[in-house]
Amino acid sequence: MTVYPLLIHLGRFTLTGYGIMMMLGFLVSGWIYARELQRRSLDPAIAWDTVVLAVVGGLAGSKLYFAISVGRIGAVFTRGGLVWYGGLAGGTAAVLGYMWLKKLPVRVLLDAVSPSLVVGYLLGRVGCFTVNDDYGLPSRLPWAMAFPSGSPPTTARILSEQFHVTIPPGVSPDHVLTVHPTQLYEIALSFLVFWLLWRWRNHRHAAGWLFGLYLVLSSVERIIAETFRAKDDRLLGAVTVAQLLSLALIVLGVLLMRRLAHPEVAAPPMPTAAT
Repeated sequence: MTVYPLLIHLGRFTLTGYGIMMMLGFLVSGWIYARELQRRSLDPAIAWDTVVLAVVGGLAGSKLYFAISVGRIGAVFTRGGLVWYGGLAGGTAAVLGYMWLKKLPVRVLLDAVSPSLVVGYLLGRVGCFTVNDDYGLPSRLPWAMAFPSGSPPTTARILSEQFHVTIPPGVSPDHVLTVHPTQLYEIALSFLVFWLLWRWRNHRHAAGWLFGLYLVLSSVERIIAETFRAKDDRLLGAVTVAQLLSLALIVLGVLLMRRLAHPEVAAPPMPTAAT
């Protein structure tokens, strides 16, 4: 199956599927977060403040991570280079700073935001698919896809030079290969993670337990997807940097879940919803 990027031309401007899905991801995530806050008798305006800060902090953190990874500070000002873990770190720092300044119940809000974080990530991966980015290793499975105009294209030369994939002898460097559609794998796995978090959002553990579960499940999802991804940052053989970071987040998530496994005697104070 051959797939091409989604581009919408509006005069001199071009909208990409990735840009559209990123915008939709922030809006849908904010809406889910606001509804969850309202259900918990919290002010839903917190959600939209959080979205703005997450966008600014996420973009800054993502670009900084990318610049450090390529060893060029000037890469901060280039197009592209939006790395998930850098965005997560930057967005988290901005949002936690906001919660601290406003003296909000951080663990309660982290529980409330967990399902919406997965939705945002899921829609972001839809965007990756529409621009043919973040695909997988060569595959001949029935659902494998070719991205001749991808970012970058899935030609034998690019897969070999950029992702260090071993190409069989006799294959033309310009031949477009089919690869694992890892974007679709992540969409399916993220939907499962969202369903589990949504089902367990009324847990009887202490506040913050659900966020620990989010760290564990989302990191397991990423480790699975990375196994099939075409990557240029593999360490220790087949292990990627993202997998190592995911393992660290799993440890953090498990520690949080163990520490917050028992219900609290009194719940943290929570601001009431605005009237």
